[in-house]
Amino acid sequence: MSKKDFVIEAFPRDDQGKGASRRLRREERKIPAIIYGGNKEATPISIWHNELKKDLENEAFFSHILTIDIQGKKESVILKDLQRHPYKPILTHADFQRVDKDHEIHVNVPLHFLNEDKAPVVKLQGGVISHQLNEVEVICLPQDLPEFIEIDVMDLELDQVLHLSDLKMPKGVRSAALQHGEDHDQAVVSVHLPRGAKVDDEAEEGSEEEGEDKE
Repeated sequence: MSKKDFVIEAFPRDDQGKGASRRLRREERKIPAIIYGGNKEATPISIWHNELKKDLENEAFFSHILTIDIQGKKESVILKDLQRHPYKPILTHADFQRVDKDHEIHVNVPLHFLNEDKAPVVKLQGGVISHQLNEVEVICLPQDLPEFIEIDVMDLELDQVLHLSDLKMPKGVRSAALQHGEDHDQAVVSVHLPRGAKVDDEAEEGSEEEGEDKE
């Protein structure tokens, strides 16, 4: 699986507060952000709004080790939180957490479902595949972090449900939810007949029984 490098240009931010943040967004086209963790003090920074917005269009950005370049000083981080304007397409704040190669991280990783349009249960039996989850929280060392996790649904059968425990995790990666026991083994994807199809089947059976009664 190929890895893309994301480098975010950042600047030290001394002037803080709501007024300063508004000026930053309005006059400099930047947004306030913060880097925390790693047994270091939190570092307030500012980053280019439009550059971050462009990066966010890439799904991999959310499950990647990112590099923040603060005037030549580089930090390895993951995106932990992102705040947006309530109704305008504007980012307002970002939180980044420092990472190092010796400490595990918790990251939400997207799920990619394979062969949904080719699975026999869909093509031949009219089944409908439903996603209960589109991402999963994993625990791993930074170097083991996958961009996504694949789930092949080719062999799913009617009324089958795949749970977190059924997923094939990459080496060195485990589910955060399953750390808390079997009670947290959430459903991920399932396949059923459409609701209308079940009603039709029952109606057909009912009409057949009526016909038998008349005979």
